[in-house]
Amino acid sequence: MSRLTKPLLFASSTECEQAFYDALERAALDAMMAVWAEDEEIVCVHPAGPRHAGYAAVQESWRQIFSGGPRLKVRVSHQVFLHGVMLAIHSVHENISIAGEETLRPPVVATNVYLRGTQGWRMLVHHASPSPVPPELMPESSKTLH
Repeated sequence: MSRLTKPLLFASSTECEQAFYDALERAALDAMMAVWAEDEEIVCVHPAGPRHAGYAAVQESWRQIFSGGPRLKVRVSHQVFLHGVMLAIHSVHENISIAGEETLRPPVVATNVYLRGTQGWRMLVHHASPSPVPPELMPESSKTLH
């Protein structure tokens, strides 16, 4: 898919977000970039990673992540939505599991920002950060007893 053609029209920020997480799980670069605004002002920060600004940088970051193929399963929880007529902000917890791993991981805290334009809703910002490890996920050796 070229940058100039985007056949998808997302009617809501929630629909755009669902497409984002579907593309993430499928490691589908074209589908991932279809949710992003075609704008040099877009920003993506992966957990514990640098800031990627601009369409080409964001696309390259996802290409690198997807190079290993589909292996992530994402369940979104603890959603908080702030919606306006043209702008929506979603704060979520991404509960990510990796194929072949049985260990529970702490959730990733993510903020997704969407803008409504002539092409429907598109993502402007995805900022994901590791969250503190909840006590139930801490290894036995690191739990402190008082």
